[in-house]
Amino acid sequence: MKTEFLGKTLSGPFTIPSGIVSCSANIIQRIFDTMPEVGVLTTKSIGPEPRLGYREPILTQYEPGHFTNAVGLTNPGADRSAELLSKLTIPEDRFLLISIFGGSVDEYVEVAKKLAPYGDGLELNLSCPHAKGYGMAMGQDPELVKEIVAAVKAAVDIPVIPKLTPNVPNIEDIARAAVVGGADAICAINTTGPECFTAHGHPILSNEKGGVSGKGILPRALECVRAIRSAVDCPIVACGGISSAANVREFQEAGATVIGIGSALIGMTTAEIGQYFRTLTADLKAGTEQAEALVRYDVDMSFKPVTLVKNERVTDDICILTFKEKVPVQAGQFIFLWIPGLGEKPFSALTDDPFSLVVIDLGQFTKSCMELEPGVEAYVRGPHGNPVTPAEDSHLMCVAGGTGLAAVYQIARDFGKSEIFMGARSAERLYFMDECAAIADLHIATDDGSRGFHGLVTELLEKRLQEMSAEELSKLVFYNCGPGPMVRAADAVQRRYCQPEQIFNAIDYLTKCGVGICGACDAPDGRRLCVDGPFLEAADTEKART
Repeated sequence: MKTEFLGKTLSGPFTIPSGIVSCSANIIQRIFDTMPEVGVLTTKSIGPEPRLGYREPILTQYEPGHFTNAVGLTNPGADRSAELLSKLTIPEDRFLLISIFGGSVDEYVEVAKKLAPYGDGLELNLSCPHAKGYGMAMGQDPELVKEIVAAVKAAVDIPVIPKLTPNVPNIEDIARAAVVGGADAICAINTTGPECFTAHGHPILSNEKGGVSGKGILPRALECVRAIRSAVDCPIVACGGISSAANVREFQEAGATVIGIGSALIGMTTAEIGQYFRTLTADLKAGTEQAEALVRYDVDMSFKPVTLVKNERVTDDICILTFKEKVPVQAGQFIFLWIPGLGEKPFSALTDDPFSLVVIDLGQFTKSCMELEPGVEAYVRGPHGNPVTPAEDSHLMCVAGGTGLAAVYQIARDFGKSEIFMGARSAERLYFMDECAAIADLHIATDDGSRGFHGLVTELLEKRLQEMSAEELSKLVFYNCGPGPMVRAADAVQRRYCQPEQIFNAIDYLTKCGVGICGACDAPDGRRLCVDGPFLEAADTEKART
């Protein structure tokens, strides 16, 4: 469906709003390469300096299809973002919309000048409801909106598109001011709120309050688009609770040119997002209504209480936490552990019954986990991610370092005919060895030679592969989990003997939301670990580009 937008003929009428899915250059490039229906790619909002944002939880679902979020404008800063965006290959029929923010007019201009050379347009975030001093704090004043738009417009030679907040009684006045300032189009709306939702008596978001998105804000979004269209004559990028072909038609009839689909993508794999946009496009052409059935209203983000019964210290910085309850985690999946007031982090389950996990002290949250006493009540959500599905006649080789053993132990236990390759710096950092030896052939390597093979676990792996026949090698399936350097080294060894289709990698990327929205866990090829993995097929990139 060709769409005319600000001087470009686009391959499709859709965008993914800022801060949802397309939050890294890697993900953006993959969408450019595989989803022509998404004609406009919108980046995460970028500011003058790097921001870590808020601690997790950053997203919660208070009922199916309804969410609050407080990410905190996490971004690497304008200079690093310019470097990353400069590497994108933008198709001629696509539009890269770079979202920016600042705490003053001068900061907007500073960021705009740095990023304008790498995009087709700039979206001005004048609407974020939860970052003090930014977004909505500036976007509620028509005169300030006009001043910011005019200043940015004078500084760059690409279109400028302010994104407006719905949290005003006079959005048409804000739109008029923006157009007087020189806006080429308007984007509406950002989230409503902020609001606070609780679980087990505790605020869920680390920021306590967050912007509201999803199906609940669709009526307000439609109202705002109609008001803007009545006030100004420029293209409108519409977003807010849209998920079906019927919704799209309503917004188009209200005056929208480009349609943003955001919260509806929660929980979808990259392949499922592509199928969703293809189906939505087909619905619009044929008058059907099939895409809505693909939306994941079954995603469960609720928290369940678990009680700690044992905290077993392996070394000063490694422990195993065992809880009273069983948690139904299938091999390959992961869960989030939430400690109210402190935050949440994802973990692979070492065992499911009773539920246990391995903690390495890497920061404030994990340090606190190391000190938990039996009897403490914590909370889990999940499982998230995809269970592994090796063929019945497979011979599994599981390669683990650090906490990676927790991700592969269940695989070896549940599917049999397995070998586990366990690597560590020294013998004192090894754990769960007897349990592994009881369910698989165990191979141990230590960097200092204090236990097992003296050397890297990948060297031990290669020695084993050299012993195998071509027929034996053809039956292998590899599951690699651990730090990036180890996983990449294992992958390189395995490719010398087997095909990429036999290799599955889970690297310890940063995972925040667990449902595919925040983009923090992006792999170099643009897949997201939390929904496309956690074990990513090594051959996937080659498949996507052919």
